[in-house]
Amino acid sequence: MGSGKSTIGRSLAQRLDWRFVDLDTLIEQHHGRAVSRIFAESGESAFRAMEAEALALSLIESRLVLALGGGALETPANRRALRTSSQTCTVLLTASFEILYARCQQQIVTAGSPRPVRPLLGDREAAAARLASRDVNYRQTAHLVLDTTSQQPEESVDALLTLLRGIF
Repeated sequence: MGSGKSTIGRSLAQRLDWRFVDLDTLIEQHHGRAVSRIFAESGESAFRAMEAEALALSLIESRLVLALGGGALETPANRRALRTSSQTCTVLLTASFEILYARCQQQIVTAGSPRPVRPLLGDREAAAARLASRDVNYRQTAHLVLDTTSQQPEESVDALLTLLRGIF
């Protein structure tokens, strides 16, 4: 959360003339329920199965920029699929927890919401611990890492395009 995956992903897709998809949105559209409802009504394991299926189907598609939810890489099969797909380049957009947290808080203020739009941010220490525990999987899965700390979104897209050109 707060890394810029949706904003940067959309812009990158536009500049590449590719399609942008947010995996959580894809799941919501396919199952007709918000992710929060899926978790509440069916549980996390059911959501993770839906997520793995949606990811596997998405990896078949070409010319796609796909934004993953933070928990997608907790599933070993998802990590393996991303690392071994010959047509996939997985990018980790990163920043310090303080920066990520501040960005998320700014999104809440900008949205004008009196309550957190992101329920996982209600407990700052738990959110920091969650990010720290997931970081190993993020870094092991990523083909590229881009620190977005001091960049505006379009600067991050420019930097990412430069990194991608070095690979392809």
